[in-house]
Amino acid sequence: MTRENNLAERVAILDAGAQYGKVIDRRVRGLAVRSDLLPLDTPYEQLQDYGAFILSGGPESVYGPDAPHPDPKLWGAGKAILGICYGMQLINQAFGGSVAPKGTREDGHTTIAVDPTAIIFDGLNETQNVLMSHGDSIDEVAEGFKTAGTSGEIVAAIADDARKIYGVQFHPEVDLTDNGVAMIENFLFKVAKLEATYELTDRLEDALQYIREIVGDRQVLTFASGGVDSTVCAVLVGMALPPEQINVVHVDTGFMRHEESQAVKRALATVNVTLDVVDAGEQFFNATTTINGNETPPLKEVSDPETKRAIIGDTFMAVMDRVVAELKLDPNNTVLAQGTLRPDLIESASHLASSKAVTIKTHHNDTHLVRKLRDAGRVIEPLKELHKDEVRILGEQLDLPAELIWRQPFPGPGLAIRLLCAEEPYITPDFDDINTKLQEFADDDIGVQLLPVRTVGVQGDGRSYSYLAGLSGSADWHRLLQKAQAIPKKVHDVNRVVYIFGDPINEPIRDITPTLPTPEAVEQLRRADQEVNEVLREYDLNEALSQVPVVSFPVHFGTPGNRSIGIRTFITNDFMTGVPATPGENLPLEALDEMVERLLAIPGISRVVYDLTAKPPGTTEWE
Repeated sequence: MTRENNLAERVAILDAGAQYGKVIDRRVRGLAVRSDLLPLDTPYEQLQDYGAFILSGGPESVYGPDAPHPDPKLWGAGKAILGICYGMQLINQAFGGSVAPKGTREDGHTTIAVDPTAIIFDGLNETQNVLMSHGDSIDEVAEGFKTAGTSGEIVAAIADDARKIYGVQFHPEVDLTDNGVAMIENFLFKVAKLEATYELTDRLEDALQYIREIVGDRQVLTFASGGVDSTVCAVLVGMALPPEQINVVHVDTGFMRHEESQAVKRALATVNVTLDVVDAGEQFFNATTTINGNETPPLKEVSDPETKRAIIGDTFMAVMDRVVAELKLDPNNTVLAQGTLRPDLIESASHLASSKAVTIKTHHNDTHLVRKLRDAGRVIEPLKELHKDEVRILGEQLDLPAELIWRQPFPGPGLAIRLLCAEEPYITPDFDDINTKLQEFADDDIGVQLLPVRTVGVQGDGRSYSYLAGLSGSADWHRLLQKAQAIPKKVHDVNRVVYIFGDPINEPIRDITPTLPTPEAVEQLRRADQEVNEVLREYDLNEALSQVPVVSFPVHFGTPGNRSIGIRTFITNDFMTGVPATPGENLPLEALDEMVERLLAIPGISRVVYDLTAKPPGTTEWE
């Protein structure tokens, strides 16, 4: 048996629905060990030849009626096992320990104490900065295991060196765990005794071969937004196929940035990609779709974020049909090329990424109509195994201009999902109780108030759609960031925390400006986005800050009819986890002050807020 096909030198990553399952796969392969991502319940007969196992995190509770479990034969196989988050809880439960919900959940960067005598922590310091994302915790540690890590009173790691079984409550696979790669390396080489024999294949050649094999002699329609993902996809299609098979289209949805479509056309021309711009703004604003058998209202009358995303994604497919007809292509002989990335599929809960993941947000390139087209063999996605940083590396291999590679990411649905919509304030019966809980985080010069809107987040590998909390008063950024990290851990109904510029907010906020995705509301946000991006360019921040969504939300702060603007800076490599920029460190205070001044000069804007939330518990986008 060749080493390439020798399962004894491979790791089976058993997926329980983790948001970060593919990131584990990346980390293992990055350490030159082959890995396969498999369903958690894969029969052991199919697993028995693997050299080691990693059990991923997941959104369920191990004691729940629908909790997924591995084949029980796994536990007695004598193979090295590493359980991550939910995976650790499975291990503890399987060996007689208990798991229970605790009063405090952990979401975000946390400092833990570890036992360096446990092999998995060999060579590391006794304190480690890690990413936590869980509500349940180990109650009683299973017999034979020692507690190898703690986060206060919470068990953060367990170890049984004799049986080569380890569990960590945090996520070593993500960038926010400072020494996570070293921990995985210890597991692979010091526990499982695997060999680093895997050589990364040439992704460029793999992508070209994939395109040629799937497309054959069919026509290809490529949607190019101008971002690095769709640009790399379009260039790859151009390299793989003759020009007569290629049709590249940019769709102006009406939700684009200021003069975005013209800029995209100019930028892609620099890499010899010629595209047609399709003006579909009116079609998108008035579009409907069918969800669970019911037709939606037109997009311009919709406030629910998932419904907006579904309408926009399905309308892209309708535009595709329109373009195919205008170009006189055979719809049954035309393939759609998309720059879909692995995080898109994970957050959309696509079966291509995971069989157990829950939907965080539906990406426009993975709606039910896209999935139907994919099932019919009419979609190619040459980047679907990659993350943003890997696509940028591929872009460098292709000699793409830096301004394209490092262009600020912009979501396919555009400003439509950066415009938080609501027809009435979000106030649940426990609004005042939640606000009272928040007051324990207030002090003499920093106040905190619950805001009557919701944003999308990710907590414990599951989707949350919860309250936004606002801090005001002193702009002591380190204290503000500490409070923002602590609040969601104690107040579980909050998944995002912002700082509100201006006078302190001392009274509860209970009203909003009713807002729908109308052209007027989008145009106001478009101007706000333009102002922020001009400052980013002036201060040369586009590469230092991975992404800076500019968000409109309907809280008017005492001036009915007005809205407010959120600035969401985000620093990340993998786009699955990340942290906000710290003003005065990653973001010059002068630049932030200029953003705020420009935004407040826009008619109809009451306040500007700065998003202080890491991911998790907040997603990159607010919707």
